[in-house]
Amino acid sequence: MGDVLSQSQIDELLKNLGGADEETIESMSDSLNEKQVKPYDFKAPKKFTKEQFKTIRNIYESFSKSLSSYLTSLTRFYCRVEVLQIEEQNYYEFNNALPDYTIMGNIDLIFDEKSDMIDTKCMIQFSNAVSFSLIDRLLGGYGKSIDVSRNFTDIEIKVMKGVIVKMGEYLREVFAPYVSVNPLLTNIETNARVNQTIGPDEVIILATLEVEYNDVKNIITITIPALSVEAIINKNNKEYNADASKAKKETMHRAGIIKQISRSNFNIDAILATTTVNLSEILSIRKGDVMLFNTPIDRNVSLIVNNEKLFDGKMGILNHHKAVKVCNVYKVRN
Repeated sequence: MGDVLSQSQIDELLKNLGGADEETIESMSDSLNEKQVKPYDFKAPKKFTKEQFKTIRNIYESFSKSLSSYLTSLTRFYCRVEVLQIEEQNYYEFNNALPDYTIMGNIDLIFDEKSDMIDTKCMIQFSNAVSFSLIDRLLGGYGKSIDVSRNFTDIEIKVMKGVIVKMGEYLREVFAPYVSVNPLLTNIETNARVNQTIGPDEVIILATLEVEYNDVKNIITITIPALSVEAIINKNNKEYNADASKAKKETMHRAGIIKQISRSNFNIDAILATTTVNLSEILSIRKGDVMLFNTPIDRNVSLIVNNEKLFDGKMGILNHHKAVKVCNVYKVRN
């Protein structure tokens, strides 16, 4: 049977399913043949591709590993932090889903002046179960899961401030391969309805991290404007392409230099033998005299290029011309 059933095969299959009537068979057949259509909102088009989402997920997975180690040492419980979801949505949609009272750390992401990027905002939001559990543990309690909806005291906010500042340092580390950034905590807000750090209609990248330790299992979210995330990714791609282009140009330049040098002419001197004689002996040499060398006749001839010995060879005759056959090649000294 082929991978795709024909209409007659579908009808025959449905008839064998317990004697269904023709109307039921027709409706089921239409539903099987109906194509699955995925709705697309043209009012809010998606800005990021799958490859870009993959890059963003890799960034937050590195962040979650650092955060897992930090919370483990902080609470003295084994803590697991996992990236649940990376999504693109409007900030007001995210904000409307938040409870009235929740810990939200507003962080300024200040980029290096050399990066030519505009500073942006980042918000780290804790679910109340995680917030109250961390506060309880850091103040000497058992760190049990407490999910209540009430405003936070000044002491509780002060305790959570240290955790958020440390998370900001981990953000700097995970963004370091892409761009130099200095996260600075500006304030902590506990009322989601009055937090106006990011514009309501602004598109954000929402990273949802699941935190699990002791009997606590809840989420921490990180939101950054989508335009800023896109600029970070594009900057990294431009630098990568620039480096690749630079390496290619250097390779071509090197090949060009070698090609030009290869056309240069060099004199090769074949040294048959050497000996030492007195000046008086040289002055007394006449035609027909025989000079004795201390080199055996079967010894290789040295070939000198630019005052450096590069080859050894054997003397011979080629096409009625004296020639040297190369027998050994020496390395060129740097």
